[in-house]
Amino acid sequence: MIIGIDLGTTNSLAAVWRDGKSQLVPNPLGGYLTPSCVSLDEDGSVLVGQAARERLQTHPERSAALFKRYMGSDKRFTLGDKEFRAEELSSLVLRALKADAEAMLGHAVSEAVISVPAYFSDSQRKATRDAGELAGLKVERLVNEPTAAALAYGLHQSEGETQFLVFDLGGGTFDVSVLELYEGVMEVRSTAGDNFLGGEDFVNEIVQKFFDTHALPASARDDRRFMQQLLMQAESAKCRLSAEPVARIALRWNEEDYALDLSAELLAQLSAPLLTRLRMPVERSLRDANIKSSDIATVVLAGGATRMPLVRQLVTRMFGRFPNTEMNPDEVVVAGAAVMAGLKMKDQALEEIVMTDVCPYTLGINTTRTTAAGQNLPGQFSPIIERNTIVPVSRQETYYPMEEGQAGIEVQVYQGESRLVRDNILLGVLHVPLPRRSRYESAVNVRFTYDVNGLLEVEAGMQQGGAVQRLVIQGGGTQMTAADIQRRLAELAQLKIHPRELAVNRALLAQAERVYQMTRGNDRDLLANEIVLFEQTLETQEERAVARGSERLRRLVDYLERAAVFAPEFDSEGGQ
Repeated sequence: MIIGIDLGTTNSLAAVWRDGKSQLVPNPLGGYLTPSCVSLDEDGSVLVGQAARERLQTHPERSAALFKRYMGSDKRFTLGDKEFRAEELSSLVLRALKADAEAMLGHAVSEAVISVPAYFSDSQRKATRDAGELAGLKVERLVNEPTAAALAYGLHQSEGETQFLVFDLGGGTFDVSVLELYEGVMEVRSTAGDNFLGGEDFVNEIVQKFFDTHALPASARDDRRFMQQLLMQAESAKCRLSAEPVARIALRWNEEDYALDLSAELLAQLSAPLLTRLRMPVERSLRDANIKSSDIATVVLAGGATRMPLVRQLVTRMFGRFPNTEMNPDEVVVAGAAVMAGLKMKDQALEEIVMTDVCPYTLGINTTRTTAAGQNLPGQFSPIIERNTIVPVSRQETYYPMEEGQAGIEVQVYQGESRLVRDNILLGVLHVPLPRRSRYESAVNVRFTYDVNGLLEVEAGMQQGGAVQRLVIQGGGTQMTAADIQRRLAELAQLKIHPRELAVNRALLAQAERVYQMTRGNDRDLLANEIVLFEQTLETQEERAVARGSERLRRLVDYLERAAVFAPEFDSEGGQ
């Protein structure tokens, strides 16, 4: 069995293709969304999901989130006394999803299709594969997130030829793809996006407004506990605006109370620059596909951030029609990943579906151009594979050394759309030795091969024979080597993973600890006593007593959390 996984910035999900349809995999709490958060408990065990998310506020120094944005980089996250790369933290999330799938299916799972943002670079894609390997999964395929959403949507369309657009705004990334569906063939016409634009950026704008309103000093940002509480309240307020006219954010810092009333109008004002950034990839994708917005039959929404009313209003204004809201935006990508898993397993129900994808960005090398006046202009970007070329693809160009008798050339591989390489992203370097002949006898063929997983192989060799140099891009030295993966695989195996069957109670305790920090006075004392009582009940391991204690604690926590959210200006004793 191959499972489909949506490894998200904020939340992650798993699904399987079974009985002719995508089926979501529940987590231990009974839901489908598993927060992409990891925390190291005081006893050294690893917590993943909701419990880890709760601990972001109570134990920020031992918890991490939003690490997907740093996949393929050298950034390290410190949790307690241990350090992790982004792909290592992602592997712990993948391991939890794998365990959930195994619990649902009743047998081991070793293969997966994982979705990635369409605009993920080669190094980020390799880091995602590394995360899968560290989690004990063979990654059968990386599928672009808007492509996965299109698969889930297109599977249920019975009409003939149609063109539609996928608008995928997740927690940390934004992708848009234009697709055409005809005679069972789903063809991606174009893709564009922004790897650093998502729902979290709207939250950051709210946080900045909170700081500006109260003239809070920069030192407040160094208070990790305060910042996590502010981020959580800002996220909650943003979500509540979908149903309420005003959402209040209220916090205490340095013995002072601060509050901000967030209205839909204020959020729209704060978000104006972000909404402008959302328009640009949409316009580029339409232009690259040579399609007018009026030619788009349907706009499919994917990603939890598309639930925001102002985002849906933007889409409606751009296309002159309401977007398609039939599919759950949180689940549409993982449903498509499960379809791709079914295709990989050659399920009979999917025999008639053909899927094509594109390279989302231009790939080329650094060259020097000589003007008509004989002036040399170094640092010029020479495209070899243009963006939105159908994959798999292989393209070759011929280049010449700058000097007679040159001993070798350095092929610098770049990704981007800018004329100058300094404004693009360096992916890797390949050295080609030359036999010190004339320039034209030393011509070098450079071939780029880009596969369906978004991985790039570069080959370079002399046109007149000689050894061919090969390079599978490894991300400019920031990636884990095979030896690194094996070493970390052994080290991660030594981590004590919190038992899956205890996840519900652990998440409840983490939530209770967070709410305890929000309360004051008698409420805080009452909650402290209930937490101790529940911990003692857990030690008895009596199922009925634990169930009763869990329900009692949950009712109190939910009551106190509602009171803290909806009436933050009052303390627990009714004073003002």
